[in-house]
Amino acid sequence: MIAVEFTSTDMLMTVAIVLLISLSVAIAVAETAVTRISKTRAMALQAEGNKRADKVLYVINNFERSLNAVYLVALGCQTVQAALTGIVASNVFGPWGVAVATVINVLVVFIIAEAAPKTWALQHTDRAALLTAPLVILLSRVFRHIANVLIWVTNLILPGKGLEQGPFVTEEEIIALMGEAAEAAVIEEEERDLIESIIDFGDTVAREIMVPRTDMVTFEAEYRVADCVEIAILNGLSRFPVYRENVDEIIGIVYSKDIMRAERDHHGADPVEAFVREAYFVPETKRVAELLREMQARKTHIAVVIDEYGGTAGLITLEDLLEELVGEITDEFDTEVDWAEQLSSGAVVVHDASSNVDDINDRFDISLPEGDWDSVGGLVFSELGRVPDVGDSIEVDGYRLTVEGMDGRRVERVMIEPYEAAEEVVEES
Repeated sequence: MIAVEFTSTDMLMTVAIVLLISLSVAIAVAETAVTRISKTRAMALQAEGNKRADKVLYVINNFERSLNAVYLVALGCQTVQAALTGIVASNVFGPWGVAVATVINVLVVFIIAEAAPKTWALQHTDRAALLTAPLVILLSRVFRHIANVLIWVTNLILPGKGLEQGPFVTEEEIIALMGEAAEAAVIEEEERDLIESIIDFGDTVAREIMVPRTDMVTFEAEYRVADCVEIAILNGLSRFPVYRENVDEIIGIVYSKDIMRAERDHHGADPVEAFVREAYFVPETKRVAELLREMQARKTHIAVVIDEYGGTAGLITLEDLLEELVGEITDEFDTEVDWAEQLSSGAVVVHDASSNVDDINDRFDISLPEGDWDSVGGLVFSELGRVPDVGDSIEVDGYRLTVEGMDGRRVERVMIEPYEAAEEVVEES
């Protein structure tokens, strides 16, 4: 029931409420647009010749100042609007004024000034950003001093770098977003896998993907060219490290095509040392993304990986780097042997224990622990604390790893199975 007449003052306050709600709508759109549009998209709009794209880029490049001003004005509008609504409702509806004002603020204002504009901005991010960028710039300039003072006070309470600390999006969030996009058929599964590989590529070091020293095929400097040609044909490889005295003393790289040409020219009895090319040495901790760029610049396809003591740790090729991005590359010389398989029982048999732990985890959706080791064999060595024997087993993070094959002191074959289920079966029996 209306308690009193609607006065001119109430009319003015109602007009103010409508204006504040209108401003709140614009600010809600601006807030969503600013936080959703990416710099890459804004640059694309600029390249398309959109005149307002410059303003959007300005907002993105001054993100902290712009967003703080938007938050400040939004808070002010909501506070003043709620107060005016309460006053008008009390004047008009008397004792029912508080209840009416609450309904208006919770339902009407929420739908009109929050939910609807933000939903529209999510659906039309580009258009919303282009429309509201001038308003955001104006607010950031008008209220920048007040916003800076409030940020300063906040930092006194919660010390830190505020919005400048940390990236807007983490790698995990990007991967999760790609997963959602693949599920929604926005991108193909292969595209998602490639994007994830590129992200992981930046964190990978040479040690993780190199051919280990024990698997290297090398030539001693005094080997005859004819003998080296036979070894090259037998192994189907195009490049070989050449060493003097031991593998830690690599003097260069010899190409199969060079020694084959030399044998054709009747130099089969010459030492292979005469045909070596300069070797490219890299530390085992070198990031492979940087290594790929360097190998492209040097126009080389192979690098010798050295450990912290200067000894030879392994080899890495351009093919190894590319396989990290696009998966296994098999040529006419490769023998296709599956390095791991999953049995019907759920157990995983790793036929090549030098396989990377991350690759095992990703392929079979298990969670072997990470540590100072890179391979499954390295995990067994580290946990066991000695050279394993066939039949030895370890238990880590809910899995039992059993050594099923050895090659000298090297772990060759490992069985991985969940041990909790096995223990339950034993207890029941």
